[in-house]
Amino acid sequence: MEWNWQQTDWPNFSWQRRRLARAEEQFLVGGGVFLGSVGHLDAADKDQLTVDALSVEAVTTSQIEGEMLDRASVQSSIRRQLGLATDHRRIGAAEQGVAEMMVDLHRSFAQPLTDGMLFAWHAMLTGGRRDLKDIGRYRNHPEPMQIVSGPLHAPMVHYEAPPSADMPHEMSRFIGWFNQTAPDGTNPLPPLTRAGIAHVHFVCIHPFEDGNGRIGRAIAEKALAQGLGRPTLTALAATILARRRAYYDALERANATMALTDWLCWFAATVIEAQRRTMALVEFLIDKTRRLDRLRGQLNERQQKALIRVLGEGPEGFKGGLSAGNYVAITGASTATATRDLADMVAKGALIRAGERRHARYQANIPLRPVAAVAIDEQGRLVEAG
Repeated sequence: MEWNWQQTDWPNFSWQRRRLARAEEQFLVGGGVFLGSVGHLDAADKDQLTVDALSVEAVTTSQIEGEMLDRASVQSSIRRQLGLATDHRRIGAAEQGVAEMMVDLHRSFAQPLTDGMLFAWHAMLTGGRRDLKDIGRYRNHPEPMQIVSGPLHAPMVHYEAPPSADMPHEMSRFIGWFNQTAPDGTNPLPPLTRAGIAHVHFVCIHPFEDGNGRIGRAIAEKALAQGLGRPTLTALAATILARRRAYYDALERANATMALTDWLCWFAATVIEAQRRTMALVEFLIDKTRRLDRLRGQLNERQQKALIRVLGEGPEGFKGGLSAGNYVAITGASTATATRDLADMVAKGALIRAGERRHARYQANIPLRPVAAVAIDEQGRLVEAG
């Protein structure tokens, strides 16, 4: 099979600009709406939004690759690096590394992409790893860089990247293209198009021994932030995780062609969905502040602790609903006390209940905001996917 980098027109990708025009416009409009909504948050909620968004991205971009991280540790690391109060817990190398990368991406989004920036991100991600030869530098091993699955005796090769000897040339060309297509570059591209091309181009080069997917998604987020002129806090990795199989299928199709319209439409729709997820989080934070203000002085210490725990689950709510057993575990109350506390919280409008007796489950009395999947049709219209 011939891969895209083996074709004579590599890396001159082609795509249908008209299919992406509405999505590009919607992304810019959504960015403006987001900025206006964030203006309604107080300083503490703005900090919490940043921590929540960065930690969710850090955890989910790793989960896409099959690495499960401790979310509380990632949050603690991000808070520490942002100069916010933390719980001073011990943090593992994996959690520390991806948190460092996300904070650096957040702070340096406007800076040009460089080899040094990529090397630093790679070193952050792979800190403490003993199984890698090339950390903080491009791969230089003579063996082919292949993405395979299946048994060792009969592996299926999904992709083979350019040889290691080509990395200096390939990455010099990629970095030059990325900076030239920035909003202030010599050949600017619309943000969704640029981010989608950058991601697939980088992943096809596959310049590092490991971490290419995570760094590739960080590069895409950098392009989106540059397109808006500010950090996006877009839930890109979280949305990709929800579509992980489709994500890998779309990438696999893209690595054998120079025609990227299908990939870019898939990617652009995913970004729009991610942007809507972030807006749902902002609206949730606004509702949360209003609800807590209304309840000020009405709840006892146990009830406040439980409500904060429920609200910490975000706009999609406490998974499975809060039960009396959960309340006991969170607060240390007896079962009888938990039952009285929960009934009182419902009466005061802090929680809403579904079910009866031992089947009763509780959620915060704030509207849930599930976000539908998005697709781009043949006419370039944004439609909710089934």
